[in-house]
Amino acid sequence: MHGNPKSHGLWELTAPAPPYTGPLVGDAQADVVVIGGGYTGLCATIQLAKAGARAILLEASEIGFGGSGRNVGLVNAGMWVMPDTLTATLGPPFGERLIELLGRGPQEVFELIERHGIDCEVERAGTLHCAVGRRGFQQIQIRAEQWQKRGAPVVVLDPEETRRKIGGGNYTGALLDKRAGTIQPLAYARGLARVALAAGARIFTQTEVLTVSDMGLRWRVGTGTGSVCAEWVIVATNAYGKTTWPQVQREQIRLPYFNLATRPLSERPRTSILPERQGAWDTNEVLSSFRFDRSGRLVFGSVGALEGIGTLVHRAWAVRSLRRLFPQLGELEFETGWFGMIGMTSDHLPRFHKLDRNVVTFGGYNGRGIATGTVFGRVLASYVLGHLAEIDLPLPAAPVEHRRLRAAREALYGAGSQLVHLTGARL
Repeated sequence: MHGNPKSHGLWELTAPAPPYTGPLVGDAQADVVVIGGGYTGLCATIQLAKAGARAILLEASEIGFGGSGRNVGLVNAGMWVMPDTLTATLGPPFGERLIELLGRGPQEVFELIERHGIDCEVERAGTLHCAVGRRGFQQIQIRAEQWQKRGAPVVVLDPEETRRKIGGGNYTGALLDKRAGTIQPLAYARGLARVALAAGARIFTQTEVLTVSDMGLRWRVGTGTGSVCAEWVIVATNAYGKTTWPQVQREQIRLPYFNLATRPLSERPRTSILPERQGAWDTNEVLSSFRFDRSGRLVFGSVGALEGIGTLVHRAWAVRSLRRLFPQLGELEFETGWFGMIGMTSDHLPRFHKLDRNVVTFGGYNGRGIATGTVFGRVLASYVLGHLAEIDLPLPAAPVEHRRLRAAREALYGAGSQLVHLTGARL
C-alpha cells in the first residue's frame, strides 16, 4: 500500500479490490464512531449497523492497513499462553469465559465468511503446531491435554504422521487443531468492509483522527477535513494507529514479523508439501511459520523486519531453512516479501479498557488477531448497544499498563531475530 511492496506483499497482489471509500469531508452525526479499519473495528461496525445504529468507521490509511492486512493468515483458537495459564491469570469468571469464546473463534470467522460470501481463500483443514525436540513435544502434549479436557478437537501426532502431514522436516510431533485453518487476511478485511457498507455503515479512509473532545453528552472526533459527533467511541487500533489515547499503543511491545512468498510451485513440491493444506508453525522461541496460498505459493515467515541489513539476513536464513525442511523444492525464488508488527502485552493476554466515558477498546492480541479481533469486535458492539453488561464481558476492565523501556525492547527484538537468523539453519 502507498507504493510500499514490503507492507502487504502477496496479500495486496492477490486480494480482491477494496470497496470504494474516501476521506471524511464535513461534519457528520452518528451513534457510534469506530476508529480503526482492521478486524475488530470492522466487525464491531457490522454488528452496530445490523442492529440499526448509525455507525461511522474512520481509518487513517486503508482498510486492513495494520496487522489485519499483513499477518500470516492462520485462523487459530485461543491465545499463545496455555489454556490453564490463561484461566489462572484471569481467574473466575473471566478465564474460562475467554477460553470458551476464543475456542469458538475460528468457527465464528468461517461462518461469517460463508454467510456473506467473502472471497478470501478459506482452507478449513486445521493447523499444525510443530514440536522441535523433546521440550517442544512436551509443550504440545500439555497444550493438547488442556484443550482436550475442554472438549476441543485437537490431536497430538507422532513424528511419522507429522512428517506425512508436513511433507518434510524432522519434527518430534505436532498438535493438529481441527478447529483452525487459513485465510487470505487482507481479502478477509476488505470483505468485512463490504459487509459493513451493505449493512448501512459509513466508512471513511485516509481519515486520521486528530482531536477528540468531550462535549458532555457526546464526543466530537475531529479530522483534518471534518468531524463526527457520537455518543460512543470504539478505539480499534491495537498495535497500529495514533489516537488521542496513545497509551493504548504504548502498553504493547511491538514484535516485527515477516513473510516471504515463493512463486507458484511446480506439481511435485506443491503436492508433497502440506498436502492437506494445513497452516503450520513451530515451537522455537524465534518461531517459523509456513502455509500455501490458493495459487500454490509457499509462504514462509518468522520474527524480524525486512528493512536494512535485516532484509538480506532474513532472506538468506529463509532459503537455508526451506531447503532443510523441504529438499524437494529445488531452486528457490521469492516473489514477494513483507512485514508487520505484532502487539505483545506483558502477560501475552488481551486487554479491555474503558479509556473515558463511553470510550472503550480491546487490544493486545499477541499474534492471534484474526479470530480474536473478529469476536472482540462483535462483543464491543454488543456492549455499546446495551445487549451485554460489563460483568458479562470476556475480560475485566483494566487500567492501561505502562511498559518501561519500550523502544529499547523493540530494538532488541529486531536485533535478536537478526542474530538468530544469521547463524541459524546452516547446512
